[in-house]
Amino acid sequence: MSDLSESLVAPGTSPGTSFSHVKPGDTPWRPDGLRDFFLYRDLGVAEATGGRVIAHLVKANMAPEKGTGWHRHEADFQIVLMTKGWAKFMYEDQVTLVEAGDCVHQRPGIVHYLFDYSPDMEYLEIVSPAAFKTVDMPAPCDVPIPTPWD
Repeated sequence: MSDLSESLVAPGTSPGTSFSHVKPGDTPWRPDGLRDFFLYRDLGVAEATGGRVIAHLVKANMAPEKGTGWHRHEADFQIVLMTKGWAKFMYEDQVTLVEAGDCVHQRPGIVHYLFDYSPDMEYLEIVSPAAFKTVDMPAPCDVPIPTPWD
């Protein structure tokens, strides 16, 4: 009888993916993500999916002075699940308050601006592909002033 374990792929799995289990102490909070006023913690999904998806936690590191600026992402899929605190986004010309427990699906290409957030803000972001691009965009409207931290 031959060994088939190397040639078979388990049902429901994709070639090039692996199991991943990241505990809170396994990956550090890092300041070298997309925005310098946030901290990022990798959850191991980009490596486990061969770059098809990234999942990371994002948390406030500094008070919101300038925000993210107007931009869009070149991505096929993006969600933000607010786990703590709150954040205010502009999605095109609409202010959207995202609070703990809320989930936002940011459709591909939507122009947005995260301009205000609480000191305890933390969210889970899942994006595909993992190496998505961010493109600065012209402002479609004015942005409200952020709430100062005490």
